[in-house]
Amino acid sequence: MRSSDDVSVGQVVKWAVCLLVLFVVVGCGLAWVVQGNEFFLYKVFAPAQENVRREVFENTKSFNQGMIQELQNMQIEYLKADDEEHKKALGSVILHRAADFPEDRMPTDLRAFINELKRERGLIL
Repeated sequence: MRSSDDVSVGQVVKWAVCLLVLFVVVGCGLAWVVQGNEFFLYKVFAPAQENVRREVFENTKSFNQGMIQELQNMQIEYLKADDEEHKKALGSVILHRAADFPEDRMPTDLRAFINELKRERGLIL
C-alpha cells in the first residue's frame, strides 16, 4: 500500500504538461493583448505623428525653395508654349501644384502669374 506522500512519475509528467499548457496559453494571451494594444496605439497616434512630420517637412527651406523653383520652371514652360491646348494643360498642372502652397511664400511675380491663371479660369474675380 502507498502512502499519500508518494508521487508517481505519471503525476509529475501530468502536472508538468498542465503547467506548460498554462504558460503557453497565458503567454499567447499576453502577446495578443500587447499586440492589440500596440495596434490601438498606432491607430490613434500614427495619423497625428504623420501630420506633424508632414507639417515640419513643408516648413523646411528646401521644400519651399524646391516648390518655388518647380513652379517657376513650369511658368517658363507655360510662357514658351505656342499651342493653346498645351498652355491650358500646363496651366491646370501649375494651379494644381500651387493649390497647397501658401501664396505668401511665393515671389511677387510668381504670385501674380498664379492669380492671372486663376482669373483666366474664373477661379477668382
